[in-house]
Amino acid sequence: MKLRKITVATVALAAALTMSACSSDDGGSSSETTAKTSTTTTAAAPAVDYPPVPTVEELNADLARAFDLSVPAAEKTDLVQGAEEDPELINMVAQAANDAGVQVNVVDVTDNENGTITAGVEMALAGSDQPSFGTVDFVAEDDTWKVSKDYACSIVINMAQLQSPACV
Repeated sequence: MKLRKITVATVALAAALTMSACSSDDGGSSSETTAKTSTTTTAAAPAVDYPPVPTVEELNADLARAFDLSVPAAEKTDLVQGAEEDPELINMVAQAANDAGVQVNVVDVTDNENGTITAGVEMALAGSDQPSFGTVDFVAEDDTWKVSKDYACSIVINMAQLQSPACV
């Protein structure tokens, strides 16, 4: 994927509250309130560069590669957060998906504007006529989008009932 800088907008907020002078006429006495000004400023947030948000087609290609058991794990470590802690994590996810006969198809992508994206997915299980819908979370890391470690570990632990050093 080509890199495109997405800059988080910096926010500067200044508010001024001014009270104008007023007077009352209650038998010859008058009171005056002087104008008061207060200013609040929020410090500028640092600019953050994220990789470009991938298209549905790009995420489907990445997931197809991730779930392809013929692709060595070493060639897929850029697809899953935390894969350096357990290079076989991606193959455990792929094996669990293949064993369950799961077909995953990304249908939409939402930029959460915080270094994460959420992909809406349609999942079909072998032998089922009814697809189910869910989400896959991705995080920006090392100038690429990776399946979040939490999501990958959830599949490995809950679906495959396996353990991984990356999921501790």
